[in-house]
Amino acid sequence: MSEVENPELYFNRELSLLEFHDRVLSQAFDESVPLLERLRFLCISSTNLDEFFEVRVGGLKERYEAGVNTAGPDGLTPHTALERIAVRAHEIVDRQYQCLNEVLLPELLERGVHIIKRGDWSKEQFAWLKEYFNSEVLPLLSPIGLDPAHPFPRILNKSLNFIVQLSGKDAFGRNSGLAIVQCPRALPDVVAIPSEISNRDGHQFVFMSSIIHQFMDELFFGMKVDSCYQFRVTRNSDLFVDEEETGDLRRAIEGELVYRQYGDEVRLELAQNCPDEMVEFLSNKFEVTEQDLYRVDGPVNLNRLTQVIDLVNDESMLYPPFSLNVPKQLKRYRNIFQAISKQDILLHHPYDSFKVVVELIRQAAKDSDVVAIKQTLYRTGPDSVIVDALVAAAKAGKEVTVVIELRARFDEEANVALAEKLQEVGIHVVYGVVGYKTHAKMLLVARREKNKLKHYVHLGTGNYHPKTAKIYTDYGLLTANRAMGEDVYRVFLQLTSLGKVSKLEALYQSPFTLHKSMMNLIDREIHNAKAGKPAFILAKMNSLYEKALVDKLYEASQAGVQIDLIVRGVCQIRPGIEGLSDNIRVRSIVGRLLEHTRAFCFGNDNSPEVICASADWMTRNMFDRVETGFPILLKKHRDRIINELRLYMADNVNAYTLNSDGTYSKVSEPDLDPICAQELLLEGNNPIVNS
Repeated sequence: MSEVENPELYFNRELSLLEFHDRVLSQAFDESVPLLERLRFLCISSTNLDEFFEVRVGGLKERYEAGVNTAGPDGLTPHTALERIAVRAHEIVDRQYQCLNEVLLPELLERGVHIIKRGDWSKEQFAWLKEYFNSEVLPLLSPIGLDPAHPFPRILNKSLNFIVQLSGKDAFGRNSGLAIVQCPRALPDVVAIPSEISNRDGHQFVFMSSIIHQFMDELFFGMKVDSCYQFRVTRNSDLFVDEEETGDLRRAIEGELVYRQYGDEVRLELAQNCPDEMVEFLSNKFEVTEQDLYRVDGPVNLNRLTQVIDLVNDESMLYPPFSLNVPKQLKRYRNIFQAISKQDILLHHPYDSFKVVVELIRQAAKDSDVVAIKQTLYRTGPDSVIVDALVAAAKAGKEVTVVIELRARFDEEANVALAEKLQEVGIHVVYGVVGYKTHAKMLLVARREKNKLKHYVHLGTGNYHPKTAKIYTDYGLLTANRAMGEDVYRVFLQLTSLGKVSKLEALYQSPFTLHKSMMNLIDREIHNAKAGKPAFILAKMNSLYEKALVDKLYEASQAGVQIDLIVRGVCQIRPGIEGLSDNIRVRSIVGRLLEHTRAFCFGNDNSPEVICASADWMTRNMFDRVETGFPILLKKHRDRIINELRLYMADNVNAYTLNSDGTYSKVSEPDLDPICAQELLLEGNNPIVNS
């Protein structure tokens, strides 16, 4: 299909990701969302942009500076992409500060949450804050006067800093006129004003940056502080580890983590009132261009406001709590192994409790018939109950093997520490396969029953992370199916040993069979559509960015296959083009929960086939990672997933439609009853099923 080679038919990955970040920011403007949750969405949009610059912009800059001028499928070279990214990113940042200053701060003030500016402190507050500064802040600050003996310091990635203009001379007769003050990360982002000196009801806070700014002259005794401005630098944070040349991957990554704080500069954020000569001075020091410069009307790191949410913690301004479901099947049997033996159990987190997965490991640790546990860990969080259960199993004499992915971005340090902790108790720890991230979510329990080993398996679409399992949506399958158990064992064997690729009976695996299988399943729908049979594809994923799959979907659309895609973030495909993609609809759901499920449904001539996977439809997932896709064998489970995905397609509260020009439109159907898929599933009610 030659016309599919047209670059106008593919959206740029980074620009598409920016559109997702903008949708997250839109939640902060949404008056139907509780007020503190809106503030949280603003903070999330800020951290999202941080990571975007650290990784995506950092990578593009590396390519551009290396002289790479090759265009992607969208026709954009790194240089052109960076120019377009800068325009869109500046628009989003302007919206962030508009949201803070014109919307959230006034509404928070009405609800008794006041962030006090320096000029509004009462005498009592001023005195208290000065004492606080002298006792808690001043001893931690180390100002650096700029002169030949004190060159411009190395600035930590994303740290809060001040550039200070001074007049007068110090004890040695020196004054270059400038100094740098770095704010230690040990200090809180905001300080709560004690109730006895509050001048209004409710909560009153002051930014740490305001306190340091106000009392900056305490750092330069006998000199005059003429001006003081916040700034923050974002650096390229991608790690480079030559896995072919290193003999110890863990030690190599530990070494690289130090340099993440001092990578190349990719963004400079400055106080809006910073004068041009100061802006020019900092821009030259950090070697950034005008498009990398972001002047902001407020704190240079909006994520500092997260502490306000935690300190206020007012239920009336937060989402109401919800109860977690435990499948009835698990309550009918004495132990979890009997329940799984009876029938596969499908879990949809957080609607179904993640404690079920934890309980499987806990019972396996205590069960005298269990002889071995194998598990992959990509992200699991500090002090994880999963880790505690694995440690308990090892101490109970079980053979425990854990495959830890050390290169899980921004969790590398935690995973290195985790590997050391597990090895200390005798757990076999391996780091997967050189050159491929291990992203599969697998747990295997080997149990001796009637003198034979039986495998109990958990396969999932998300990480073994109990905290994120409460806010991320993910599917998980508990099964004692023989073929799946043997396949999971074979994949673990690949990861821990050496040998040729094993042929899997039930599972799909990247980088070997998953991509080809998905292409074949789409081809089957094309064949059915051309034969006049019912044909549809209903798929949900985090990201869609793999040209061969996109081209195959275009081909399916032209053949008459109805294609409904629920893609949370990056989406390469351009829907709604007459004669090419007019049978393709793309929706994005952005709401209370982070949509993280990967589920792929194919009509199969009225006998639907459903596959869940740890993988998105992205090049990296298909070819550069170890991933697993698992079929949903029970009809009732397939029906449940299809009905839940159709509910997402019917959502008219949190849904956005991807337009042919790459923009997203919020779905609005004022004449119809509101349908919020997440809220309905939290309530255990799916009208798609009940209708």
